Amino acid sequence: MHIKNSIYNFQFVLVCLSSFLFSASFNMLLPELPSYLSSLGGAEYKGLIIALFTLTAGISRPFSGKLTDKIGRVPVMAVGSIVCFICGFLYPILTSVSGFLFLRLIHGFSTGFKPTATSAYVADLVPQQKWGEAMGIHGLCFSIGMAIGPAIGSTITLFYSINTLFYCSSVFALLSILILFKMKETLPNKQAFKLRDLKINRSELINKQVVPVLILSILTYMSYGALVTIIPDWSGHLGLHNKGIFFMVFTLASLLIRFLAGRVSDKYGRTPVLKISLVLLAVAFTIIAVAQSAFMLMVGAVVYGMATGMFSPAISAYTIDLSDADKRGKSVATMYIGLEAGIGLGALLAGWYYQDVLFRVKYIFYGAAVVNVLALVYLLWYLNRRK
Repeated sequence: MHIKNSIYNFQFVLVCLSSFLFSASFNMLLPELPSYLSSLGGAEYKGLIIALFTLTAGISRPFSGKLTDKIGRVPVMAVGSIVCFICGFLYPILTSVSGFLFLRLIHGFSTGFKPTATSAYVADLVPQQKWGEAMGIHGLCFSIGMAIGPAIGSTITLFYSINTLFYCSSVFALLSILILFKMKETLPNKQAFKLRDLKINRSELINKQVVPVLILSILTYMSYGALVTIIPDWSGHLGLHNKGIFFMVFTLASLLIRFLAGRVSDKYGRTPVLKISLVLLAVAFTIIAVAQSAFMLMVGAVVYGMATGMFSPAISAYTIDLSDADKRGKSVATMYIGLEAGIGLGALLAGWYYQDVLFRVKYIFYGAAVVNVLALVYLLWYLNRRK
């Protein structure tokens, strides 16, 4: 349902603000969790910090996609924010390694629900010819949360405590929930929730229309999973005491290009933007791998931010392009299944190989560069096959 021909309406502003707060809520934890887990005696489980989170996020995607298309976008968004709110208060209580890992598993349900419904909501609000621009602006707001969240999180931990950080995460999640009360449902003919809605048939797991997006997402986000697992330690090794600085720099760089990249993809097509972004991702990880100073690491962060700022809105709009209108929830869920699978696999492999041995870091990032080259090769093959 297209409310206006312009993307700039009150409902769009609300969904962007809610996504910003939600993003900041869980991203502010990322730079501090590896050292926190080590303090609990679980250094060897660092790869599970992201892997467990993305496991439940991926598992929940078929459910959130089905519910988004059936009971509405807003209720599914609310579930994601509520999970973030509850988990923030439980981290200071469950202070064993097993308790922490259990919470990471539960916390993953948040991103399994909210972004799926949010992307479908944005597509409902905006005319098709503006999808790229809208996804770019919405992604920009989500990325602002990614940018300031880690920096705020590290600052809170430096001056106060890790428990204060957890509580602040809950507050941000609560604010993202309150905004939802002012948002109008965009799904026509929504139905009441029934327990049988939680039964997922094999045909409902993914939308086959967007399998190319699924494969691209798996390959590309494997490198991101490795990045978020290893970069806090790598940043400290290169002299950055605030471990959130890398996240802030790459996300700010992505902000500068997201809006433009979305409009370019609307005008010239999604695939040219995807090709350029994949090349830049390979270059970025190569720079990060060879970095011997904080300055070179920041150069890598800027290039990485530019690449993700191009890739994210283009892949989101491409997903909607390939999908039937009545399957947008499932299609977005399919894209996010690939994203979560990639992040989880990348984090797991990076953590398993890293084992707190710093000289291995460059090989992990070289591997990330190669995986993005493989994604580019797959995209070129797929496009050639469609001719």
